[in-house]
Amino acid sequence: MRSAAEQAAIRKDVFRWLDDVFIGHGGYEIHHTVLRSYAYHGERIPLLDRGKGIRNPADFSSTLSIMSGWKKNQYEDYESDDGWVKYHYRAGEGGDNVKLIRAFEAQDPIVYFSAVREGYYLPYYPIYIAENDPVERVVRFPLDEGLAVLGDPASYTIAQKRYADRLVQTRLHQPIFRARVLHAYDGSCTVCALRHSELLDAAHIIPDASEQGVAHVTNGLAMCKIHHAAYDRNLMGITPDFEVRINSALLHEVDGPMLRHGLQDMHGRQIQLPERRNERPAQDRLAERFAEFAAR
Repeated sequence: MRSAAEQAAIRKDVFRWLDDVFIGHGGYEIHHTVLRSYAYHGERIPLLDRGKGIRNPADFSSTLSIMSGWKKNQYEDYESDDGWVKYHYRAGEGGDNVKLIRAFEAQDPIVYFSAVREGYYLPYYPIYIAENDPVERVVRFPLDEGLAVLGDPASYTIAQKRYADRLVQTRLHQPIFRARVLHAYDGSCTVCALRHSELLDAAHIIPDASEQGVAHVTNGLAMCKIHHAAYDRNLMGITPDFEVRINSALLHEVDGPMLRHGLQDMHGRQIQLPERRNERPAQDRLAERFAEFAAR
């Protein structure tokens, strides 16, 4: 068994490594082969376990990571809309359950990998298990430390509920929305085809503050940051027929090459669409948003 100090050092290094491969590369989804390639001082320590949703290295005293499956499983583990995860003990006694409970008792930080699609995950870290229910045989934890501070979602005040909703939207829902939209557009800007994921966003057609602004791929467009900013500010519009339009005043403005090539040259261009028809932008939403652009 590794010493407590060495286990703590490895956990800290895992978080550093995830900062590099996840945040450092645009906060995009990570393939399971990458997550299984992590090494500490040359020693490979996979962060996912094949065939099960919990990673308990033999020489660790407590759980290192938990994974949600892309498909439903017998345990019915799930992420709730309030940003908390319920994770069931494995069937039987002992085994993985012992280390899971130890992670709760020792408050050892773990990683939670949320499945975006088959084989691809978003990491949340550091995660601390907040509740252990040995009768129901489940543990519960929030996906953001700010939610843990607020306590039980059932007892939120109006102000706490408002804060929690914003936190869940920006910290939890938005990354999954982004990953799915970027995947639909094959990791490139729909307007200019830029392919660097760290420079791409998932733009909402109908803003997420609206009741119609659902976090669904058909309400999203993969855009580089300049086109996202232009779209959000109605300096650029997209017609229901998928054509780019530039604000008339901006179209005739004289400035440097960024304005000319980055925006003005996009006027009249057809956007690139996802290959899968069920992931293409909803034309009724594009029409609603374009009407707002045209009215300016």
